[in-house]
Amino acid sequence: MSVAAKKKSHTKGLGRGLDALMGDAPSARASDPAPEPGPRRELPIEFLKPNPDQPRRKFDDDAITELAQSIETRGLLQPILVRPMGRDDYQIVAGERRWRAAQKAKLHSVPVIVRELTDEETAEIALVENVQRVDLNPIEEADAYQRLVDHYGRTQDEIAKAVGKSRSHIANILRLLNLPKPAIDALGSGAISMGHARALLGLKDPAAALKEVLARGLSVRETEALARQDKTGGQGASGKKNPAKTTAKPGGGDSDTRALERDLSAILGLDVSIDHAKNGAGSVTVSYLTLDQLDDICRRLMGSSA
Repeated sequence: MSVAAKKKSHTKGLGRGLDALMGDAPSARASDPAPEPGPRRELPIEFLKPNPDQPRRKFDDDAITELAQSIETRGLLQPILVRPMGRDDYQIVAGERRWRAAQKAKLHSVPVIVRELTDEETAEIALVENVQRVDLNPIEEADAYQRLVDHYGRTQDEIAKAVGKSRSHIANILRLLNLPKPAIDALGSGAISMGHARALLGLKDPAAALKEVLARGLSVRETEALARQDKTGGQGASGKKNPAKTTAKPGGGDSDTRALERDLSAILGLDVSIDHAKNGAGSVTVSYLTLDQLDDICRRLMGSSA
């Protein structure tokens, strides 16, 4: 088979959803025979082994326990998809959570569907199942997409069709892998959110900014404000120099001012700077990037919810 024909064959297999990949849906053309699923059978639970390339790296113990309790009451209603690897040796393609819960429920055997699958098909099915049925964390999702790109030559469009997401979603998730390792680890562990991560991507030194975000417990809006300040070289979004952020004030006033600026920024979701004059007067500057943000400021000041 030529490279072009092979690529076309792989592409046709994408976008059909997990049921089609498992052999439960008709093929793309009426003239093609429907893929035959392997027979449903019972296998000893110890014959099954997890896939080392499984996209999900962490499993929620509470969720596994809850599923195990359901299995104890109702049994394992949905079979586990496996592929044969040798005598009495089957690799789990889809359903590792069910397998783990079945072990916790002390089942001796589990229902399975056996399919002959390539490494590529196994990777695609595992990714589709995890994305469609149980949310991966953003880094697990990004790693899985990247493996499809690196090892199997998948385009972002093909991945988007396979998992039922938009191409922009795939591109944005993959961009997370450009973060420094400390930020990737923080996102993977849940120490920061996707909103934090997107804001960090726009910073000149995301690793240093991450330390500040974690140390100060900054919200997503505060992190976005930090990114805007970074882009303007420590100035407000309007481009005017912000004396309150660059000039120390005697008597500890500077730290108090900065704290007040942070509080106001958190409330408004915008950059706020306070400038004190020597005579006790001063100014408060609220910087906005869009007219929608200006409209929001006006509504707040006027006490209107319209």
